Amino acid sequence: MIFTLHMKVWNLTYNRFLLKKNNMKKVIVFALLLFLEIPVYSAPGTIVTYTIDPEKNAYNHNNKGVEYLSEKYYYGAIQEFKIAISLNPNTQATAVYFNNLGKTYLIIGFPELALDCFKNAVKQYSMNFEYYENLAKCYKQLAQTDKQLSKYKNDVSKNPLNQVMVGLLEEQSGNKRKAITTFDDFAQSEPNLLITPAIRQHIKDLVKQIRDEE
Repeated sequence: MIFTLHMKVWNLTYNRFLLKKNNMKKVIVFALLLFLEIPVYSAPGTIVTYTIDPEKNAYNHNNKGVEYLSEKYYYGAIQEFKIAISLNPNTQATAVYFNNLGKTYLIIGFPELALDCFKNAVKQYSMNFEYYENLAKCYKQLAQTDKQLSKYKNDVSKNPLNQVMVGLLEEQSGNKRKAITTFDDFAQSEPNLLITPAIRQHIKDLVKQIRDEE
């Protein structure tokens, strides 16, 4: 009687083990089908292929990050932006993901983590004025405004876009009139760049600020 009971218990345990093992195999096989784009036979004579689109997935993760950011769920936002960058690391869209990640770090008080994000955003796409603005704000929070201003002034001859950073750092230093002159010089010398209209608008905004302060 006792032997029979033990055998039943053993058989039940073994069957559960086999079921669990088979389910695990199914999960592994399904994952391979998804990521390796292996044809899936859904019915006799029919083949279905699953294709992963990294750029589209990156876009979706970024949107989810923006949603989390609006809800002040900062940890979730950071993770989503990081996933977006890892899925699509070297395109113009990547600059958006880096910028969003940097802004999130600034919001929660980590400018040291935001710094490389904004640098990468500018590197990936240098024609978006917002990226330069955020980089300048980050330098100010890190108390590096004067140091970086001197550096960018010396490097203007190497890259005309460094003049944009010079103007923004002058603005962050409180010298709005000098910043306006720097921005105007850039707009005059580079009238056809995609970034120039945003700089012209920024000049107007600074002029209005100065008038309101007087």
